[in-house]
Amino acid sequence: MNELKSGDFTEVQNPFDLFESWFAEARLSEPNDPEAMALATAGIDGLPDVRMVLLKAHDSQGFVFYTNSESAKGHELAENMQAALLFHWKSLRRQVRVRGIVEKVTTSESDAYFESRPRDSRIGAWASQQSRPLESRFALEKAVAKYAAKYAIGAVPRPEYWIGYRVKPLYLEFWKNGAFRLHDRAAFRRETIDAPWQKSRLYP
Repeated sequence: MNELKSGDFTEVQNPFDLFESWFAEARLSEPNDPEAMALATAGIDGLPDVRMVLLKAHDSQGFVFYTNSESAKGHELAENMQAALLFHWKSLRRQVRVRGIVEKVTTSESDAYFESRPRDSRIGAWASQQSRPLESRFALEKAVAKYAAKYAIGAVPRPEYWIGYRVKPLYLEFWKNGAFRLHDRAAFRRETIDAPWQKSRLYP
């Protein structure tokens, strides 16, 4: 399904199928990083925090990204395993909003994705103490040199703190730009991960 029009929303049965259709189009039209998504988290204090990350896998189970679990978002997720995502594809004038619960991906999934990364990116995962104070750029470059020498030969293992998270949606909303701000919005909701989806249209 390529368009979410007023007359065809009732035919949409699975929001993941619709996401895949839109995402495929974004890969063709978006000039930079169609997989970029805003990730919003909140720790125990309830204060929201948001940043851009990259979608690395998606299926009917949810949306996967990877990060340092000792980073700010990692600490917030440890305190509150819920998150929201936003995809904005400016070339298509479309957005997809996601809200749901979060789980860690399996160790084997994290290992497999880490191994697929460029070697320099794997070294960087060891060198960067993500989100913590950095005294100087030189300190970071020194850490990169240290781990590049340490893993000069053979595989670069995955740090235990470098893991994947899966956002399992309870809510997905599809938004398409409309003339005169009369945008087209459709929402899919479910009470639990195993519950059926409930569909509705929304005023713009």
